[in-house]
Amino acid sequence: MEIRNKANRIRLFTLKTPQMRAFHFSWFAFHLCFFGWFGIAPLMAVVRDDLDLTKTQIGNTIIASVAITIVVRLLIGVLCDRIGPRKAYTWLLCLGALPVMAIGFANSFETFLLARLAIGAIGASFVITQYHTSIMFAPNVVGTANATSAGWGNLGGGTTQILMPLIFSGLLMLGVNEAFGWRLAMVVPGVVLFLTGIAYYRFTQDAPDGNFDELRARGELPAASGESSAGQTFLAAARDIRVWALFVVYAACFGVELTIHNIAAIYFFDNFDLTLATAGMIAGLFGLMNLFARTLGGIFSDLFARQAGLKGRVRWLFIAMLCEGIALMFFSQMHVLAVAIGIMLVFSLFVQMAEGATFGVVPFINKRALGAVAGIVGAGGNAGAVAAGFLFRSESLSYQQGLFYLGVAVIIAALCTLLVRFSPEVEAQEATAYREAEDNLGGGALSLR
Repeated sequence: MEIRNKANRIRLFTLKTPQMRAFHFSWFAFHLCFFGWFGIAPLMAVVRDDLDLTKTQIGNTIIASVAITIVVRLLIGVLCDRIGPRKAYTWLLCLGALPVMAIGFANSFETFLLARLAIGAIGASFVITQYHTSIMFAPNVVGTANATSAGWGNLGGGTTQILMPLIFSGLLMLGVNEAFGWRLAMVVPGVVLFLTGIAYYRFTQDAPDGNFDELRARGELPAASGESSAGQTFLAAARDIRVWALFVVYAACFGVELTIHNIAAIYFFDNFDLTLATAGMIAGLFGLMNLFARTLGGIFSDLFARQAGLKGRVRWLFIAMLCEGIALMFFSQMHVLAVAIGIMLVFSLFVQMAEGATFGVVPFINKRALGAVAGIVGAGGNAGAVAAGFLFRSESLSYQQGLFYLGVAVIIAALCTLLVRFSPEVEAQEATAYREAEDNLGGGALSLR
């Protein structure tokens, strides 16, 4: 699709333009979804004792929490093409809030598993976030916009590791016992998610010039039928081998991040003899790197594009993936707490830069099927988390061994970037669009005004 009047600058401290409202609401909504999605992870040591869960059962709940997201991400991408990101996000937030609050009713492994499975649907929020910023920002800053909105959303994986144990501790201080405390704590993200869904509908719009139904009524956007129907756009994306190459790449970066969010707190708790709160604080550092790391991935993607066009974006993606795999292998071998934390931060830097670099490429694969492409690639992240989950559910395989094998898999997945190529015509077209956006900029692409 061709969307006009995209922003060629990111003005962080303003909500006056529809582009910046979409930017801020999308990252904030995704941040809260992460909070609800992984809110139970830092409390798993308590849940394990309350529900008498085995390591295998915990592994199964981790897999469940990310498995359903694969299907929902595939659907949500084409839904964005059809009804627009504003309505898609509103429905996802409001409906997703229900299982987040309902997990407190779980009283067995089976009911807890079903609750985590249902909650996983809100992980599809990432696709809407990337879709919304992709149609709001011009080629010279789209990599930075996508990476920053997603990174600040992923930051929720860090803040939940820190805040949920504090909320839980606060409830205990009020006299609530542990078995009821973890259940009551999950009500907090659920309520905030529902309220954010209402605000998203009220204060955002689909595109710079209006909502999709308005653009279609004015003839500025093709009707969601024929070649632009949901089925046709999905098939167009699914037939492109580059989409599946990025699916694998994203599985090896975002899928790894999801896995670390699920196991980090209990990993540090069990292996370094820490308290639940301390283990959560350390695990939270991994997610907090999203404050700037994923943004750096997008910034470098835009910078590489300035020098070498779309080929430059792909080259940077390969570099980030290779460094991620090496850092993960080193992290898996650390047995001294301080060194383990340091290597974890280096690993976190590269895994998140790789994510930003991936969605620095996605907007240029197929503009007519942007939602379908984003949905398939985004689903790859959860597919990777499901695959990685099987490494950590076995009683015979230690977490350290699982992390080492995962690092090897990341390095192999980095080779898939070799399949992502663009025709000379597309390269020339995007180079022209990049120059035009830069020429009309008149200042820095990232502004604090």
